[in-house]
Amino acid sequence: MSGSGVAKLYVVPGSHPSMAGRLMLEHVGIAYKRIDLLPAIHKPVLRLLGFPGTTVPALTLNHRRIQGTLAISRVLGDLQLAPPLYPIDGQQRARVEQAERWGEAALQPVPRRLTWWALARDRDALRSFAAGVWLHVPLGLTIKTAGPIIAVEQRLNHADDATVRDDLAHLPQLLDHVDDLLATGTIVGQPWNAADYQIATSVRLLLCFEDVRPVIEARPSGTYAHRVVETFPGCIRAVIPPAWLHDLWTD
Repeated sequence: MSGSGVAKLYVVPGSHPSMAGRLMLEHVGIAYKRIDLLPAIHKPVLRLLGFPGTTVPALTLNHRRIQGTLAISRVLGDLQLAPPLYPIDGQQRARVEQAERWGEAALQPVPRRLTWWALARDRDALRSFAAGVWLHVPLGLTIKTAGPIIAVEQRLNHADDATVRDDLAHLPQLLDHVDDLLATGTIVGQPWNAADYQIATSVRLLLCFEDVRPVIEARPSGTYAHRVVETFPGCIRAVIPPAWLHDLWTD
């Protein structure tokens, strides 16, 4: 892509949508510079950089500013690079797009809320999510002063006890749907498609939780997430009350 300059991808450590953005760029072979931003602080920074919104991943490509996994996948798909992010067949593409939208709207918020809720109880986990990250701020200082950032992200993402407990109660249904998408071949194709990156990154973040990892790894969706996202730094110790996990373990 001569003349377009180096693509820049703005991300937040531990963000599964950010990981999806990275994997999609690598899928189509676009070289990029990754720029790590602090959670919460990234919102005003992105505005200052000229992005219309405050979410990551945020991409500059060919003098365009693109935000969010759905917008990025559509732009990359329109470039018609190989391998493609979407099936050529119209009906197959429609199924992939539907699965991708479901992954963004229904599945993606759950591990995000659970992560911010858990980080308030296991702040040491921040260090594990920061593997390979360059924040221009000493990591130790970042962790020591992370309390206000965690509180802001909890409020913005509605990561309160009641919502997280409800998320966990409905998690088996979400994973059932991922397993159904695998069974029908909508996802898990070769090469991976946009829905794979959207969905597998969410499941892969859930696998960072000691509380839920064993039951998810026993599912097809757990094996699938490991295949699509081979490396996802981060580990959160067991902090969820056992009563909240009843539906997941008895499903």
